[in-house]
Amino acid sequence: MNYTTQMDAAKKGIFTKQMEEVVKNEAISKEKLIQKIAEGKIVIPANKNHKNLIGIGVGEGLKTKVNVNIGVSEDEYSEIKELKKVEKALEYKADAIMDLSIFGDTKKFRKKLIETSPIMIGTVPMYDAVAKYGKNIKDMTVDDLFEVVEEHCQDGVDFITVHAGFNRISAERLDNNKRLTHVVSRGGSILYQWMKLNNKENPFYEYYDRLLEICKKYDVTLSLGDGLRPGSIKDSTDPSQIQELLFLGELTKRAWEENVQVMIEGPGHIPLHEIVTNMQIEKKLCHGAPFYVLGPVVTDIAPGYDHITAAIGGAIAASNGADFLCYVTPAEHLRLPDIDDMKEGLIATRIAAHAADIAKGIKGAKDWDNAMSKARGELNWAKMFDLAIDKEKAIEYRKSSMPENDEVCTMCGDMCPIKRIKEVE
Repeated sequence: MNYTTQMDAAKKGIFTKQMEEVVKNEAISKEKLIQKIAEGKIVIPANKNHKNLIGIGVGEGLKTKVNVNIGVSEDEYSEIKELKKVEKALEYKADAIMDLSIFGDTKKFRKKLIETSPIMIGTVPMYDAVAKYGKNIKDMTVDDLFEVVEEHCQDGVDFITVHAGFNRISAERLDNNKRLTHVVSRGGSILYQWMKLNNKENPFYEYYDRLLEICKKYDVTLSLGDGLRPGSIKDSTDPSQIQELLFLGELTKRAWEENVQVMIEGPGHIPLHEIVTNMQIEKKLCHGAPFYVLGPVVTDIAPGYDHITAAIGGAIAASNGADFLCYVTPAEHLRLPDIDDMKEGLIATRIAAHAADIAKGIKGAKDWDNAMSKARGELNWAKMFDLAIDKEKAIEYRKSSMPENDEVCTMCGDMCPIKRIKEVE
């Protein structure tokens, strides 16, 4: 039986190769997975042209997934450095990589990335449209934008971020409700500028059916972008953010009618006490579609430490319904992350995701923790290192300060409670 997309297959009861790979790595049955994909509550981003892809599911009842951003810029142009980040992202078990390149031969780099990566790849075609055509924003045509979308999909990108809900009504809501940080989304700011300069509707909203046809053709998951995400905790959960979310909910249903898989992108900067509310609003307004959040960052005062502010928010968000966390690095708001920043951000976000999976009751999530606790209780250092989320760092810390008795550590030394209890036993 033929199918166009993973959602189409699920609705027809077809169990695809990618679904089989998800079932192998998740505590979910074949029947339940098919049901939730058909309902839109789980997506498997899997472009037909991404030949070495291993299927990864995102959504309700699955482990929380983590995305890493990479990409070359004009001021920091090095494809070699970015490909090394890809190697590190794979080594440290990212679930997805987004290529946000805005300079150079972006197509060549994107194709190399897709050939290299067995995990899902995402892009923001709007960025590439600016880089590719080199036109003033005002002069970009509707065809320019859609040609870049199709090129990314044809190249094998598994999900694309498109800010289709940031339309003229959303822009008017923004103009009438002044913000501290206005628009902080790159894609959102480009579309805002285009709409204002041309006095026209957002092409991705006006010609949404054209976008869906492209996504359906290649089985690309549509990640509906949050062009009006708050860039400061003062701007969180404001009329502009909610207005856009209302449109994203409507666009989600239209995509499902065409069997196009959808994720919803979310905030942003959100104070701790508003995170649960934001998760509930998204799930309600967007009909249970998977939620992909940036952070959220819970305070604005910590440049250099935003991997921590985001991990705090990410753990709370994911334990209350978010399905996919975009990592934030210590370099956020400051510069393009280097490979060390990338590692710090990825590990912090993976910790947040795992902590959330324990809270959500994901089957088997605690097994890793229990194994580590058992190794600690036995003072089995080799096993502890093998189980550590960052084995290199754990070994480095241990070696930097060794006790006389190598059974213990220099924190407690001979007063180690575990050692003393073992002696009694």
